[in-house]
Amino acid sequence: MKFKSLVLGLGLAAATAFGATAETWKLAVTDVEGMERLQLEWGPFKTALEDATGDTFEFFPVNSRTAAAEALRGETVDFVVSGPAEYVVINKLTNATPLIGLGRPDYHCTIVVRADSGLNVPTDLKGKKVAFGDIGSTSNMLCPMQLLADYGVDPVNDIEKTHTSRNIAFEALKNGDIDALGMNAGTFVGVRNGQDELPYGFFKMIARSGDLPNDMIMVGAHVPQDAAMKVRDAILDNKAQIIAGITAHEENDKYVGMDLVAIEDSAYDYVRSMYANAGYPQFDNFIGE
Repeated sequence: MKFKSLVLGLGLAAATAFGATAETWKLAVTDVEGMERLQLEWGPFKTALEDATGDTFEFFPVNSRTAAAEALRGETVDFVVSGPAEYVVINKLTNATPLIGLGRPDYHCTIVVRADSGLNVPTDLKGKKVAFGDIGSTSNMLCPMQLLADYGVDPVNDIEKTHTSRNIAFEALKNGDIDALGMNAGTFVGVRNGQDELPYGFFKMIARSGDLPNDMIMVGAHVPQDAAMKVRDAILDNKAQIIAGITAHEENDKYVGMDLVAIEDSAYDYVRSMYANAGYPQFDNFIGE
């Protein structure tokens, strides 16, 4: 009897150990090109992730958002760190879903004009020149366009829009070459605060969005649900260590003060509305790529 119990106990222990075998996953970050940058900027996060989950994560470099989508569709990458605008397209193309939201503080957009412009509300911009940032950017293009639409201004037909770099657009606004600038609100404050020759009151915000949906860690549709939930729960149970890993490198300073939250696909419906109002109602390809 004792011998049988011992054998049964050993068998159960072996089965438990086998069930707890660590997994090896592939991990990509959409806006970081090359293995060297991945290791430098996201290496501490990978280490924290491995410590939290007991699994192994191997970096999978991608040189574009399209490459990330293709890797998910081909099941050669399992988890991807990405932004809201990228997620909406990747979800449409691959059925990947959000796993963990990277809750960035003060992540919203704004419409900025010169204080002496006589422009006071978004509807004053009809027929005016408005600059936006990088094509496809959530906070520098899609959000400001949606913000205009929220106030009854068609960002495709009611304004004369242009896309340019942040610094060029800021100089154009200073010089009166454009009437307004749509951009990430935190970025605007940083650029404004770096001006030596102009008072802060030289500019004014005439509209601000609410906080935008989070950046996220998404999981491929091919990853078993129980395995994905195991990773999610391990991240949430070890928030402090994971956050410290993400914010270890200065390139990720935008995440300083962040929180990690469980997130659902419906949180990104507002981003889908952004695509539609920007003139891309199918959101099945990456704008500008």
